[in-house]
Amino acid sequence: MPQSVSSVEVSKSFGRISRRALESPLTITHHGHDSLVLMSHAEYQRLKSRDREVLALGDFTDEDRAAIAAARAPAEATQYDDEFRHS
Repeated sequence: MPQSVSSVEVSKSFGRISRRALESPLTITHHGHDSLVLMSHAEYQRLKSRDREVLALGDFTDEDRAAIAAARAPAEATQYDDEFRHS
């Protein structure tokens, strides 16, 4: 579970908090709501490198494509059906 700290705590103890964030990303809250994430540069680069990872249709075998076409969401996923309609 991600750790979180308040923005007030960060402003008072940035050095200590930033050292914690080198080990594991920290969620910074503002007025009780998640606001920012503080993480190491290495972790940021790792995540950033993945956002450009693109697979073309040719990267998949016929078997892969058939499995994707046959895939169905589990029944439990229906609880999220309205998630984007209310955003």
